[in-house]
Amino acid sequence: MVSLNKTVLTDPIHFLAFGFGSGLLPKAPGTWGTLVAIPIWYFLAQLDLTYYLVATVVFSVIGIWLCGASSKKLGVHDHGGIVWDEICGYLVTMIALPVAWYWALAGFVLFRFFDIIKPWPIKWLDKKVKGGFGIMLDDLIAGVFALVLLLLAQLALVYFS
Repeated sequence: MVSLNKTVLTDPIHFLAFGFGSGLLPKAPGTWGTLVAIPIWYFLAQLDLTYYLVATVVFSVIGIWLCGASSKKLGVHDHGGIVWDEICGYLVTMIALPVAWYWALAGFVLFRFFDIIKPWPIKWLDKKVKGGFGIMLDDLIAGVFALVLLLLAQLALVYFS
């Protein structure tokens, strides 16, 4: 593990793919990677929605290359420590939601739920699609699932209040 730590902390590709090193934490690296996404979301959420969406797309497109390159360099497809995909999945989860701690928490819980459980078609895509695109795709779709539920919750809150 010492060599992996050194590799991740000294190689910019691994450092970013491992969520600024958060993917090195021994338990639940995906959860830690998602936690790293929260301040990124908070910063981006201050922007106009158009810029937020552009940033999310750019992060995701870069993530396809980044996760693929890190995975290839490590010789392991979708190494558990690669968490850039969780960062992008959380950004998708939080599209157009209000900046409030309870939305951030709800987004975190729902995104982690869908990322861990992997309901259809997430699990199927995770098994079938390889490379950097495959690493990213299941988390982006988990983010869409979580986003839909959060937007429905927001709509219900407005309707019933």
